[in-house]
Amino acid sequence: MNQLAGSVILATCLVLTGCDIEGFDGGIREKEDFHYSYDLKPGGRLELESFNGSIEIAGWDKNTVEINGTKQAATRDLLNEIKIDIVSSPESLRVRTVRPLGRHGSMGVKFVLSVPRKVILERIASSNGSIRVRDLEGSARLKTSNGSVHAANLKGDIDAGTSNGGVELADFTGGATLHTSNGSIHATGVRGFFEATTSNGAIDAQVVEASGRPIKADSSNGRINLTVESLKGSDVQASTSNSSITVRLPSSINARLKASTSNSSINSEFDLTVHGSLSKNRLDGTIGSGGPLINLSSSNGAIRIQKL
Repeated sequence: MNQLAGSVILATCLVLTGCDIEGFDGGIREKEDFHYSYDLKPGGRLELESFNGSIEIAGWDKNTVEINGTKQAATRDLLNEIKIDIVSSPESLRVRTVRPLGRHGSMGVKFVLSVPRKVILERIASSNGSIRVRDLEGSARLKTSNGSVHAANLKGDIDAGTSNGGVELADFTGGATLHTSNGSIHATGVRGFFEATTSNGAIDAQVVEASGRPIKADSSNGRINLTVESLKGSDVQASTSNSSITVRLPSSINARLKASTSNSSINSEFDLTVHGSLSKNRLDGTIGSGGPLINLSSSNGAIRIQKL
């Protein structure tokens, strides 16, 4: 993209849609910080909805939610019209950024929250900004666009999604459903259920211990690197197009293996009892005494099954 084309796209974004790009202060002339504090019982529910800005949430050992944030806008009048609507009770807290109706221009809100460690993130949503959560025990639903999602040191189910951004998960116990488009997915230290879906991006994941439910990785135009250190009876399903798949499994595994690709090859470090005919780009066999199904498919990409 040349410089002129980039300028035209940016101008259109700011003038016609009133969007803001995270980390870019073009058009921002006015800023105003705010601070709120509310009691919330352990296990309480938190909902936060905003736009054009990042959200950071961290757990702490207090039964209080501390909300710090910054409103940003092109003009003072526009800044004053951005409202933070809050509904609070001991069991739940709902925070909503109210966007001025019928007004255009660069504007948005950034949030930094400290919350009780045991909390349910009912819905955390933004646009054109990242979401970061850490040190929490409870389920979480995270959604943004044009920004990344990062989650670390979590216990509980997580559903995290974005577009035009990546998803990162680390030191996690529970059930993870991760999805993005035009971005990669990276996960380490996962204990439990794992499912990842992306397009035009890679998936790199380490499952330390599976839950018995299928482990799934699905991409288009992106490689898949998947390490599963303990299957616990879980099937493994991985598929991509125009890229490769590498799966690393315990050397002592017992499993059923099915792998297929087109215009490339399959390589396995495991001894197999082959079912049917053996070919360069299709493999069906049993590892050891058999067990969970390892089902791998690609087009225009190699498939490798390796020992840990």
